[in-house]
Amino acid sequence: MNSKKLRENRGAMIGTVLAILAFLLIFFMPLPEGMTIEGKKSLALFVFALIMWIARPIPIYQTSIIVVLLLPLLGAVSSQKVSFGCLGFDIIWLMVSAFVLTSAMSSTNLGKRIALTLVTKFAKTPTQTLVVFIIVNFILAFFVPSTTARASLLVPITLVILEIFKAVPGKSKFGKVMMLQGVQSNAIATSVVMTATSAQVLAIGFINEQAGGDLGYLQWILGSIPQALITVVLMFFAGLFLFNYKDEFDEKIGDVGGALKGQLDELGPMTKAEKKAAVIFLFTLLSWATGDYQKDWFGFELSTEQTAVLSMLLCLLPGIGVINWKQADIKWDLMIFSAGAYAVGNAVNDTGGASWVIDKLINATGLDLLPPSVVAVALIFITIFSHLIFTSKTVRTTILIPSIIVLAKQLGIDPVPLALACSYGISYTITLPPHSKVNTLYFGTGYFDVKDELIYGLITCFFGAVAISLVYFVWLNVVL
Repeated sequence: MNSKKLRENRGAMIGTVLAILAFLLIFFMPLPEGMTIEGKKSLALFVFALIMWIARPIPIYQTSIIVVLLLPLLGAVSSQKVSFGCLGFDIIWLMVSAFVLTSAMSSTNLGKRIALTLVTKFAKTPTQTLVVFIIVNFILAFFVPSTTARASLLVPITLVILEIFKAVPGKSKFGKVMMLQGVQSNAIATSVVMTATSAQVLAIGFINEQAGGDLGYLQWILGSIPQALITVVLMFFAGLFLFNYKDEFDEKIGDVGGALKGQLDELGPMTKAEKKAAVIFLFTLLSWATGDYQKDWFGFELSTEQTAVLSMLLCLLPGIGVINWKQADIKWDLMIFSAGAYAVGNAVNDTGGASWVIDKLINATGLDLLPPSVVAVALIFITIFSHLIFTSKTVRTTILIPSIIVLAKQLGIDPVPLALACSYGISYTITLPPHSKVNTLYFGTGYFDVKDELIYGLITCFFGAVAISLVYFVWLNVVL
């Protein structure tokens, strides 16, 4: 067994021991003043799950199963429906639908056609190519609700382009900036579209459930667009400064669009399945975008979740759809994890356990003495840079968003816009290869090293935190 595997096994074992010890310590400690017995039990389970999700001695969905079983057995919730019923939450249905829509996009080659068409039409020079791929990432975020799927779609195309430009892996500065901006624009584009990653859907669920919000697809997009545009522009020019490739070749080198036209030609004319998928996706986007007006127009309104489920049905219906159930790549492990995260997160919130912890934290750190604006900025920065510690977006969401909601309530801050602003930072997992599958895919091409990604990623994360802070103070109160 190699040393890396030994370290992983040792870390998993230590994590398991710590999780069990923490659970026993909280579960059997004397009941603190101001905390209910149910709050103490749910807090013990939450801390246990949190350590297990981070250490991962077992898959995260298995930890969630344990939590769902123990919540009613230990009396942390009044009824098993509170924990078992979480799999039936609206947000879970939205996640399932998003996976089906992703599968439909992938199986019909519609996403690949969109990317190739844009590149062949508009990318004539290296700098134009960088801009086009940033735009492609943003467009695909609406159509392909999976960060990994979008990266898997674009990496092969970028490799062909870099080969055309004779960009040598590990040496070419153009190759570095193109691959690194692929990583970063994937994340920034994800922050714009609520359904572009399941962690953001999870965050909206917490905001609506625990903060009393009524947010949907359109509110997320309208609130997030300014921070994404500011960040991506700053990111782009920072990349040009860090990796100045002007000496590598003449800016007028070749026609990249023409070189890739062969791949587009191989796809041939749009197939019937592609046309069907395009119609379904356009319907989905239009329905989400017009959600606030449907009641006045038609006398009824399709919620974000209802639209997603209807679109999923259209994708699967015989004669109308483009895939069958077996082709739908639904991540059931993530569904189970999310249900468990909701169960234990809501239990800690509803029993007062979270409020008790946050109240003690406020008193210990003096947060209540700081201006609310300082607290808000600190939380936004923490949310973005927390990915240096917690690599999983879903785990970070489960840890941070409910805590931010409770903290905001304790400090008299409106929790909805603050939690929403912090949620925009969840997708910023861009500083190290292990932080996401997207990073790993791009890193595997060999065009950049860990140091390149770390430095560029930290700079862009700072830009993102500043941009989100501006959006929180200036913009969210206008659109919410």
